[in-house]
Amino acid sequence: MADIDKSKLSPMMCQYFDVKDKYNDCILFFRLGDFYEMFFDDALLASKVLELTLTGRDCGLDEKAPMCGVPFHSADLYIKKLIDSGYKVAVCEQLTDPSESKGIVVRDVIKVVTAGTITDGSMLDESRNNYICSAYYNKESKKCGIAFADISTGEASLISIDNAESGTEIINELSRYQPAEIIFSQDFLDLKTVADFIKSRLECVVTLRDDICFSPDENAGNIKKIFNVNELSELGISENGEDCYAVCGLFNYIGDTQKSSVSRFTSIKIRDSRSYMGLDLNARRNLELTETLRNKEKKGSLLWVLDSTRTSMGRRLLKSYIEQPLLSPARIMERLDAVETFVRYSVVLMEITDILDSVYDIERLMTRVMYKTATPRDLKALSSTSEKLPLLKEQLSRLESSKLISKYNSDIDTLENISNLIENAINDEPPVSVKDGGVIKEGFNQELDRLRHT
Repeated sequence: MADIDKSKLSPMMCQYFDVKDKYNDCILFFRLGDFYEMFFDDALLASKVLELTLTGRDCGLDEKAPMCGVPFHSADLYIKKLIDSGYKVAVCEQLTDPSESKGIVVRDVIKVVTAGTITDGSMLDESRNNYICSAYYNKESKKCGIAFADISTGEASLISIDNAESGTEIINELSRYQPAEIIFSQDFLDLKTVADFIKSRLECVVTLRDDICFSPDENAGNIKKIFNVNELSELGISENGEDCYAVCGLFNYIGDTQKSSVSRFTSIKIRDSRSYMGLDLNARRNLELTETLRNKEKKGSLLWVLDSTRTSMGRRLLKSYIEQPLLSPARIMERLDAVETFVRYSVVLMEITDILDSVYDIERLMTRVMYKTATPRDLKALSSTSEKLPLLKEQLSRLESSKLISKYNSDIDTLENISNLIENAINDEPPVSVKDGGVIKEGFNQELDRLRHT
């Protein structure tokens, strides 16, 4: 595209390039009516990956611009295929109504979808977390900060590594989390063993970011705002340590891609490697903790043997427990006491199991609500799950001989206000999309009822 004389381009194509120039590392989905169109190099690439017919469009030049497109209502399927192939997608929407616009419709990117920033449930494996990793290495101090987050659940964790020059501990952490995407600054590439490991052993997207993206001077204020604290020390983060740089880089990137508030995150877990059993990559593989050595499948692994979970959230949590064995005798005994309590009260356990069988993935549902991407059916699923929470708390209250179960029960919010609001507002069988109409019940809003019958 460097040889294109942009002075000859049509107004719409000038607008396209104005947006594309800001997202050169992405395939740009440019909304035109009922389609997302791709042009020039993006079209040539996407037509091959997505097996689309390559056509052309008048653009003001002597030759037509290469073009291909996908229907907007099925765009997620095509975006997922591009993400799975290692690409990033910038979604550019029409921000004004074409029928009311004078001249060019206003368009801008509303989100960037990358391997580590997916929130759409249809693109995710419900049984595993989808982590993005931010790594910052200080080649002078030889220290490294590594921050992980799953933006689909709101989980975030942080670990600091001293004497990181060998790369061994970094590799062990990456092996445990298996991130879908890693972002890092230039100095991180000095860790040759880690770079080689990522390239040869991890199936993930890598993104090199400018140092300013990790700078506490530029980003610490945003971190404080996200977590509602006055000082980073309240989160257990040092003001200018490598851990701070890693966290700043992480949330800078999430903000850049989501184009909205990242208030889904309410806490960040500071991991102390001394609290967990250290397992290197070979140990994890040979022990077949979560997948078999031969076929890399769950079936036949320790996780497969132990997994009697009833929810997606439970499957993800069990997997994390297996991958991160505790070393603290007190915490181990807490878990054992909880298991013993469930075994002793088998009737209560059966009641809880029945309740959990009808619980949706509330972690990821809440994320889509926070990012304003939830569908009407997502809201009904959230309401349905909320209705089960009082029943769940009632059963758990019968097991208060276990301190751990009692603690978890006290942490459960029944979300009754949310459940009642959704139940009163949303039709029992809502459409897939808000744009299809018929979402809100008759009688919920007088003004809406008046407009419907005008």
